Amino acid sequence: MNYNKKQGEFLLETIEEWQKRGTINNDTAEKLKSEIQIRPFDWMKLAIYAFWIAMICIIISVATALKDNRLIELITELFTSSNTAICIGFIGIAAGLYAWGLNRRKNHPQNLFSNETIFLGGVLATAVAVGYFGKVIDNGSGHFSMLFLLSTFIYAGLGFWFPSTLVWIFAVLSFGTWFGTETGYASGWGAYFIGMNYPMRFVLFGLILTIASFSITKKSKFEEFKHPTYVLGLLYLFISLWILSIFGNYGDMDSWYHVKQIELFHWGVLFAGAAIVAIWYGLKQDDYTSRSFGITFLFINLYTKFFEYFWDSIHKAVFFLILAVSFWFLGQKAEKIWNLEFLKGDKKE
Repeated sequence: MNYNKKQGEFLLETIEEWQKRGTINNDTAEKLKSEIQIRPFDWMKLAIYAFWIAMICIIISVATALKDNRLIELITELFTSSNTAICIGFIGIAAGLYAWGLNRRKNHPQNLFSNETIFLGGVLATAVAVGYFGKVIDNGSGHFSMLFLLSTFIYAGLGFWFPSTLVWIFAVLSFGTWFGTETGYASGWGAYFIGMNYPMRFVLFGLILTIASFSITKKSKFEEFKHPTYVLGLLYLFISLWILSIFGNYGDMDSWYHVKQIELFHWGVLFAGAAIVAIWYGLKQDDYTSRSFGITFLFINLYTKFFEYFWDSIHKAVFFLILAVSFWFLGQKAEKIWNLEFLKGDKKE
């Protein structure tokens, strides 16, 4: 069996430990070791990173193109200056990319990442088509949030039909964008909606999305979308809690600027409490995702509060010395966890 370097070293160390303890005999240990083949280079990880970079570059390219007035004018001229024609044109491009991606998936199912990259092109073309559709039906109401809701239904339908996790992720992101813009429209683009500023609204949104992911059972048709929905829900929840811990439920910078940091302390406690609950749940249920989010954002919370409360009151040399020591301590503990030393300690005890 082929493993990357870290996996192979871990398995070999485990076999050697079992051999020393007498759990397995020497012949069994040698047989197990002979079955382990370490790959000299992890091409799978390179493929993943390369395609993620490609996706990010495509998104940046499209975003940059949309800001280029000359390019937009050229595209408009090519489509006879008709929003309807542009919309139909990009619908055709999106359909062609989706069809190409499905065909490649059928004939080359092993090319998972390149196939998903093609779907990304379809997703971006769909977004442009929906944008121009909005121009076609624009009546001056400014209720453009409905376009994000339309995108949500399109991406969700396509993601479920293909199926494609990448397209489903864009459905969830579009849904979050709709939620933000819809509540903004409903409040007249004011700072508050039902007494909540934007970070607090998205805390609620992330919590609901996370809870909803638990309703997707293993035998459900949406089973493969459970984990990405769960991750995005936690991402919305914890990033919003982080922002809330810094700015509180204030709607403008002037109000926040005149507030003492101690008055925002309870939001930091709420943020830390959510992180601790995530860690507890992750440990109890052996949920790596929940545990990782909890640990990561608990440290983000602690370091954020450290900067907030001690930046002006401590000498900068001492301030950064404390940071250095804390990061060294954190790195040392992370190294021990990575090497599974804590498991060995538990066994010895």
